[in-house]
Amino acid sequence: MAGQGKPGEFEIIERYFAPLAKRTEGAFGLQDDAALFQPKPGYDLVLTKDAIVAGVHFLPTDPYDLVAQKLVRVNVSDLAAKGVEPRAYLLALAWPEGVEEKDIALFAAGLQKDQDIYGLELLGGDTVKTPGPATFSLTAIGDVPQGGMIRRAGARAGDAVYVTGTLGDAALGLKLAQGEIELSSIAERRGLIQRYRLPQPRVSAGTGLRDVASAALDISDGLSADLLHLCKASGLRARISQSALPLSAGARTLLKKDEILWRAVLSGGDDYEIVFAAPGEAGVKLELLAGTAGVPITRIGYLEEGEPAVLLEDLSGKTAPLAESGYRHF
Repeated sequence: MAGQGKPGEFEIIERYFAPLAKRTEGAFGLQDDAALFQPKPGYDLVLTKDAIVAGVHFLPTDPYDLVAQKLVRVNVSDLAAKGVEPRAYLLALAWPEGVEEKDIALFAAGLQKDQDIYGLELLGGDTVKTPGPATFSLTAIGDVPQGGMIRRAGARAGDAVYVTGTLGDAALGLKLAQGEIELSSIAERRGLIQRYRLPQPRVSAGTGLRDVASAALDISDGLSADLLHLCKASGLRARISQSALPLSAGARTLLKKDEILWRAVLSGGDDYEIVFAAPGEAGVKLELLAGTAGVPITRIGYLEEGEPAVLLEDLSGKTAPLAESGYRHF
């Protein structure tokens, strides 16, 4: 991006990204080669990293402020599902040829918005130019009381399976944004597309699950794939009911028109809800948590002894294994 009339790498960092680090003493105003980060006494440090690529995880026409927020939120979602409070992050930004300064400014504005929402601070990173599509990576850092992180492993036979929020909205929203399907309600259409563009990490619910959930992870690749991850890590089989899956009004409208769209609910990615296991007696605690966190928590099935798999009881009452599907890069 260097050239006549255009800011160079260091000018971009100073102009748009150093202000995001001004409240963090250990970031040194992004003027050093590394940062200092001190975990709170009695807490474990938890780290996660995700990358998003234009044309794969977001549409090339999506506004850059929403792209930045999605980058933050897919990482915060990982922390949330572990019962972790987000605290800081590192960036790696690869900008495509021809990117305009206004797009970089918009991206930084999106980062600032989500820093304020989730209590995050930028510690550092790198910004480069690429001949390929825009590619952005973020390392999120959080903390949790020692021993309090919720693992994928740890579920027990007899535990119930729950999910937060609603399922399939983002996958259906992507189909709407790409013109593959139609929805007459403008409000429902916008709501589904927004779920794809701007995930809602369940941080409050996740921290509330520390003393309740026996195993958990966020749904990024689709319910069928991510619940199977939990099953494999815990050495158990899940039985879930299609009729119990929580749906938004927009999703219900689309499913009435075309039942094949159930694939998006079961296997579509980008939900960024939490799927977790908890003892059956935890129901009352979870009702209270749903109220305080402001997000529905729905029981969709249970875990049992058996070869790891996800068995689905469909709307006709028949039970069969769900295919090991979901989004995969390779």
